[in-house]
Amino acid sequence: VPVMKISRPVEFGAWFLIAINLAMAFGSIWIFTRMAPAIEVIISRNEVSLESCEDMLSALLKGKAMGDSSVFEFREALAMASSNITEQAEPAVLAQIEAYYENAFSGNGESLLQTIQSINDLGDINREAMRCADVKAKQLGYAGAWGVVFMATGAFLIGVIFLRTLDRHLVEPMQEINAVVTSFCKGDTLRRCTLSKPAVPVRQVLGHINELLDIKSGTSRSGALESGSKTAITRRA
Repeated sequence: VPVMKISRPVEFGAWFLIAINLAMAFGSIWIFTRMAPAIEVIISRNEVSLESCEDMLSALLKGKAMGDSSVFEFREALAMASSNITEQAEPAVLAQIEAYYENAFSGNGESLLQTIQSINDLGDINREAMRCADVKAKQLGYAGAWGVVFMATGAFLIGVIFLRTLDRHLVEPMQEINAVVTSFCKGDTLRRCTLSKPAVPVRQVLGHINELLDIKSGTSRSGALESGSKTAITRRA
């Protein structure tokens, strides 16, 4: 039973270290798997809106030179942007573009300027969204990195505690037992196992070893006394 009690802290420490390392591994995987898809979705959707802005500006640039085809191209780009709303400020800007683009193609200079300004605003909104996504991704990455650092620090401290426990419950008792048994074999029958404040299971094991040494030492002394008595009787005879 004492041996089983000695092994429990060692087994607990070993399994706890394994659990910490697994938590670090799965935590790192979770952080990066959560971060990558979110960034990819935000950037891809904002890229669609930016491409729509470029197409609308291109159609306005062509203007009357391309006739109805440029208007059709503009409407397609506007429809694509309208179906890909990702930011709260986009609907109002798209409504401005919708309200002014026809007059812009008709040659109204003020409407053209307003349409271009609204398209630029739409592009700025999406670029700002991409910048914010990049900042959030960096923050999540930093948080994940620091989380791994804290878990690694915790694993290190637990490892130090585990090594100290291992030393106290296994290494020091084994060294003491080895030293006592070696001394006993060399003739020092008085030395016994002693440790400063050992754990209860360790103290029980050392006590049993000391009892065995006491028995063995008593048998040796009895044999020596019996041999001495026989020698004395022989001499008298």
